[in-house]
Amino acid sequence: MRIVFLGSPTFAVLPLERLVADSRYQVVGVVTQPDRPAGRGKMPVATPVKQAALRLGLPVLTPETLRDPAAVADLADLRPDVGVVAAYGEILRRDVLAIPPLGYVNIHPSLLPLYRGPSPVAGAILNGDAETGVTIMVIEAKMDAGPILAQRVVPLPPDARTGSLTRELFAIGADMLLETLDAYATGAITPHPQDHARATFTKLLSREDGIIDWSQPALRIERMTRAYDPWPGATTTWRGAPLKIIAARVRSDRHSDAPPGTLLDTAEGLAVATGDGLLVLETVQPAGKRPLPAADWRRGVRLTGGERLGG
Repeated sequence: MRIVFLGSPTFAVLPLERLVADSRYQVVGVVTQPDRPAGRGKMPVATPVKQAALRLGLPVLTPETLRDPAAVADLADLRPDVGVVAAYGEILRRDVLAIPPLGYVNIHPSLLPLYRGPSPVAGAILNGDAETGVTIMVIEAKMDAGPILAQRVVPLPPDARTGSLTRELFAIGADMLLETLDAYATGAITPHPQDHARATFTKLLSREDGIIDWSQPALRIERMTRAYDPWPGATTTWRGAPLKIIAARVRSDRHSDAPPGTLLDTAEGLAVATGDGLLVLETVQPAGKRPLPAADWRRGVRLTGGERLGG
């Protein structure tokens, strides 16, 4: 089976490697995002998938967009039987979807139709779900609305963070892909439609999403620290400078009359008053510095009483 693989970030590398290692499949090309400036020197850096593809000796296409007719022609020249998509970074249009006879199969890290869109793992953590999962689906023109080939439920631990959980889900997805792809191609699996009435949606995250509103409940803010790790982070300001809250714990049974955002010394450590309950800080990261325990950060600042984060 001739496969074209579309993906970009680190967690998409494992499905690519698994396909290459399986003798049933021939990866005839890899499509990934173009090199982007990164680091202090702003030098162009290849995506992790491109780096893996070159290491594996695979042909690589890096179009600025698959809306470009030349890019569509290059993709068609690969003559794939099926496409596999793992966090490529662009919605596929109809002319691209029409190229492989079997269409495109996508690894989506949620229990579709829940959490369609670009940030499903963060959405599940932010919502406080007890479980999440992985869906293998056939891509249609409407975002994440295609029929389902396979689905697996995974417990969502109360300390889960988006970065590590996403890696775990794509590792599971890689196993599911190999179990599903051949059966799909031979007709042994019949795709079944999603229940569109149950669909929920996520959006592309921005820096603004990570800005903490201390009038929100402590429970919501603690979830932000995990849902927005590694991007965009849960951030606030301290004396006008950025401060990232990396880890914290909730005391919903403790309250303060102080305004939300007020720093408080408590028996359990440095805490912040919120709209509902206290948030005890565990790990913070001041601007330009490495993460450190909140207790160490507290010893390095002089609180005058009543000082607030985010003010």
